[in-house]
Order: sequence, then structure tokens, then C-alpha cells
Amino acid sequence: MASVTPETNSRLDSLVAVSQSQSTGTGDGEGRVDETTALLGSGNESNSTGPNSSSPYGSSPQANDATGDEGDEKPLPVTQVMLLCYARVIEPLAFFSIFPYVSQMVQENGNVSDSDIGFYSGLIESLFSLTQAVVMLFWGRAADRIGRKPVLVFSLFGVTLATGLFGMAKSIPQMILFRCIAGVFAGTIVTIRTMVAEHSTPKTQARAFSWFAFSGNLGIFLGPLLGGALADPVHQYPRAFGSIEFFKIYPYALSSLVVAMIGATAALSSALFVKETLKKESPELENVGNAPSRSGDLTTWELMKWPGVGIVLYVYGHIMVLAFAYTAIIPVFWYTPIRLGGFGFTPFQISIMMGLNGAAQAAWLLLIFPPLQRKIGSNGVIRVCAWAYPFFFICCPLANVLLRMHNEGALKVFWIFVPTMLAIGCGVSMSFTAIQLVVNDVAPTPKVLGTLNALALTGVSGLRAFCPALFTSLFAVGARTQLAGGYAIWILMILLALGLSKAVTYLPETDEDCKRRNV
Repeated sequence: MASVTPETNSRLDSLVAVSQSQSTGTGDGEGRVDETTALLGSGNESNSTGPNSSSPYGSSPQANDATGDEGDEKPLPVTQVMLLCYARVIEPLAFFSIFPYVSQMVQENGNVSDSDIGFYSGLIESLFSLTQAVVMLFWGRAADRIGRKPVLVFSLFGVTLATGLFGMAKSIPQMILFRCIAGVFAGTIVTIRTMVAEHSTPKTQARAFSWFAFSGNLGIFLGPLLGGALADPVHQYPRAFGSIEFFKIYPYALSSLVVAMIGATAALSSALFVKETLKKESPELENVGNAPSRSGDLTTWELMKWPGVGIVLYVYGHIMVLAFAYTAIIPVFWYTPIRLGGFGFTPFQISIMMGLNGAAQAAWLLLIFPPLQRKIGSNGVIRVCAWAYPFFFICCPLANVLLRMHNEGALKVFWIFVPTMLAIGCGVSMSFTAIQLVVNDVAPTPKVLGTLNALALTGVSGLRAFCPALFTSLFAVGARTQLAGGYAIWILMILLALGLSKAVTYLPETDEDCKRRNV
């Protein structure tokens, strides 16, 4: 038998005392118990820890410490977080890298009419997210049961293999098959998010997740860049690749193979250097009372009914609708002629604006978000962004009004107003990171953190599959019919943003919010 130290005896005594106070309905008056209480939960738990509890949700599970030994002073393991951020780049890289050439690939592989190219291209692009949404919960449950690292490494190798094979597809069914396989294995994001959360504490989570968000944006930026630059190298770079028969037969293989090589390095670095973050409970704590943790054995439905979880997942989805809609609309809006409600930008001007947009988002996430989150909390950041969204959206039609004036003075104001508006308005992107932190905070226990993140990302993957097509279609209808002067889409976006500003008022308070208010 393993020796039991006095410290262990003391801890066990305190746990038994807490368990007895729960069973007799006594407590601390606030209905709050220590983080370790869940280890003693049984079917006769007090309502103070059950899914119908009305109390604010408890301590955030970032440290993933079942005994409460690890505090807020734990330093952020920068190397581990950087390795996870590198792995984070792979999913958007695989998703977006095919966009520049998929239409041409469909035409060559399927011999389809010009009118059908858009349908098949959109289908192949969306299948990644659709299959990802179907299996996301499975990956989350697997990460909670067998460990974060095995799921991460297995997923990375799977998406790497499928992405590499996609460029060598010679028919539309093969393209669909490889795209679906890539989506099935794209469970890396839920695992990485969970591991970043478990590596951080309430004091370091803002910095960790700002890096996490930046790495995702980096993948979104590099994906189309690599895909377009490396597609059909025989014709793009005849001196270097003109004599290579393989690239004549498979003109899109170079692009997919380069992305696959990046994915392989991420998989290998994760397998060799990333540390497991799912910690097992000590035998002494597991055996006290012979009762398993109820919150650790929650079903998916019970987890969704847990206090605060439902509204947090809804707000997450609402924010992502605004994000996906704006991202899909804005390039089309910039290109649309002025008379139809757009800016009439050239492709070069659009690329400059996209670069400014990316730089501004990076600055807000890396420089502004961490200190702001520490000062006003994740909920505070979300509320500020929710109120900023309508003003950000209304700037787009106002800028078009300036262009419709057709005078030099208005044009000068336009070129001052638009870059400034874009640089400042991109601050709303902080809401993406803040809501991720709130999702982590609302988890009843670290044991379901992977499942909860999977639930959130299942919805996000589904939204990503149809939101771009839906909102660009609505924009096209508004521009063609000149409904509301061509500004109908922005009226819709403003109304959705106002709905978000109302929804965020129902977000539950965290322990950190309570402490901040009482200071």
C-alpha cells in the first residue's frame, strides 16, 4: 500500500467534511463549494452543484487541477503554447488553400459546364466544414477520455494525408472524398483550444488565446496565398517546373503537397514535444466515498443544460455569424461598383485593404486585448465589441455615400475615413477571443472541457459551411434590386449586431467578474 502523508490525510479530511456538508444541505451560505467538491458528487448531490443551479458558474478550469493545488501564479509555458499555435495554423491552411484553384480544378477534372462550376466548387469547399461539424463532438469526447495529445497527433496526420492527396485527385468524386476525409480529421482545433486553456490561468489566458487567435488568422492568410502561388507550377514557373512530368499530370499537387508538408512538421513536433494536459485524478481522491464525479460524467444534453452553457454557446454562434457574414461580404462589397452600393475597388486596392485588415486585427489581439481583458474581463470585452459592431457596419454605407458625391473633397475624406474606420473597427475581432475564454470558464469541470469546446465548434463549423454563401447571395440580391438604395445587407447586419448587444447582457458572471466588481 502506498504511504499516505499527513498532507494527504488533511486533504482527505477536508474533502469528507465538504461531502458531509453537501449531503446535509449545509454550506457556505452562497451555495459555493471548493473545486474539489465535484470529485465527491453522487446521484444525491446538492442542487448547488447540479445543472439547475442558479449560482454563477465556478472557477475556470484553465489549470485543469482537480485538487486546487495550482493557482493563478502558474507561469504560461510559452514553448508549449507556441507548439500548439503552430499546429493551429494547419486547419485554416488546409481549408483555405484550395480556394484559388478549386474552380479550375473542377472544370478540368469534371468537364462540367461553366454554369455548374460554381455549384461544385462551393460544394467541395463547404464539405470540409460540414464533415467537421458532424465529427467534432466525437473528437471532443475522445480527447476527454483518452487524452488530448493522442487525438491532436492523430488528427494532424489525418488532415495532412487527406490534404496531400486532394491535389492529385483526377475526378470530382475523388475531390469530394479527399475533402470529406480532411474534414473528418480536422478535429485538431477543439483539442488545441482545450490544451491552450489547460496550460493557462485566469491571469495568462488572455495572452495565450490572443496568440491562438493570431495563429488561426495567419493560417487564413497563408492558405489562399500558398494555394494560388503554387497551383499549376508548369505554367506559372515553366523554367523551374516545365520539365517535370509529375506536375504536368497533377498540376495542383505542388500546392497540396506543400501544405501537407507543413502539416507533417506540425504533427511530428506535436508528437515529440507537446505535453499531455489531461491530468488523471490521484487514487486517494478517486476512492474517497467510492463516488465518481458527476460533473465529469455529464451527458451532452446535461452539459448543454448546465447553468450558463446555453447562453454562452448562443452568443458564440451569434458572434460567428457576424464574423463569417462580414468576411464573405466585404471583398464583394469592395469590388461592387459605386452606383450599386460598393466601393468599386480594383483587385490591388482590395489586397491592400485585406492586408490592413489583417494587420489591424493582429495589433488588437496581441497588443490591446490582453491588458483590456485583465481590466474589464472577458464579458466586458464582449459587451464593448457588441456595442461597437453596429457603428462599424454603418460606416460601410456611409463611405459609399461619400463616393456617390463625385467630388474631390468627398474623395479625400473617403480615403482618410475608410482606412481609419477599418483599423479601429477591426477591434471587434477581440470578441472572437473573448468568447472562447468564456466558453472555457463556463465548463463545470476540466473533465468536460474538450466536449464543451467540441459543442461550440460543431456549431461554428456548421455556420461556416453556409453563412458565406447565404450572405453573399443576400448582398447580390440587394445590389441588383437596389433595395434600400443597395444598403439592405448593411441594415440586416446592423440589426443582427443590435441583437448581439442584447444577448450579451444575459451572459453569466464568472468568479473573476465578481472579484473585479468587489475590488
